Amino acid sequence: MGIVLNRLNDYFFKWLFGREERKDVLLSFLNSVLALKGRGKIADITLAERELDPDWLSDKMSRLDILGKAEDGSLINIEVQIGNHYDMDKRTLFYWARLYQGQLQKGQPYKKLCRTVTINVLDYEFLPGKAKYHSMYSLYEEETQHRLNEDMEIHFLELPKWKEHPPKDKTLLDKWVMYLCNTDKEEMEEIAMSEPAIRKALTAEEIFLKQDKERYRYEMREKAIHDEISQLTGAREEGRREGREEGREEGREEGILAGKAEIARRLLSRGMKVEEVAEIAGMSLEEVGRIRH
Repeated sequence: MGIVLNRLNDYFFKWLFGREERKDVLLSFLNSVLALKGRGKIADITLAERELDPDWLSDKMSRLDILGKAEDGSLINIEVQIGNHYDMDKRTLFYWARLYQGQLQKGQPYKKLCRTVTINVLDYEFLPGKAKYHSMYSLYEEETQHRLNEDMEIHFLELPKWKEHPPKDKTLLDKWVMYLCNTDKEEMEEIAMSEPAIRKALTAEEIFLKQDKERYRYEMREKAIHDEISQLTGAREEGRREGREEGREEGREEGILAGKAEIARRLLSRGMKVEEVAEIAGMSLEEVGRIRH
């Protein structure tokens, strides 16, 4: 029996969507997300290349995301999140802000700043409501809903919500979400007949699985992902147990906090940055800072 490829494995995701030879696959996916907001299609994108540090593959805290610059100057970042680390709203704003301000060189005017887009592909439910799996956030005036400008654009694709309420009439985005959700092979093959980019993605998978080096890296990332989820789940369960033993809500909360603090101490002892520790442990920067000192 052949391997069932996890398309949300961040190494495979980057291999598929983050390579120059499959730029058309990336553009199809991006336009399926962004075209819903009334803008013209992205015709080209320049990918930010970086060397792959082998240690990243086994590091549970690594994030192998995709970053590119569209022909209109827009910065676009895609990130895959399998497990819920909490504080996702603050985390995505933090990284969006770093990308946005990082465009300016010393002495350049603010008008040089371009639209900055973050696309979060989540394998868990994060936002309220069940029917809407694709959400876009920007800056709006509260009463008139006037949009300040188009520089901020943060998208969330919550895959479990699509699975619960799949639409009958499928857009290109629906088809890409079906692909990411590892939909039935026969159904995917039917969709691929009408979508060249998805057909190319399925063909690329076959090439990927035949390459021993890529398979090895993929499996290392799978192990790291499972280790991370297990560690976080264990810490939360330990917190719940401590709370139940004390027999009161305050004890439960203290137990959960104790579990998070223990994770933070271990990560700090490994020399991780405060921001990364806060992300993994589900704590604020201030809380991690107090533990470090």
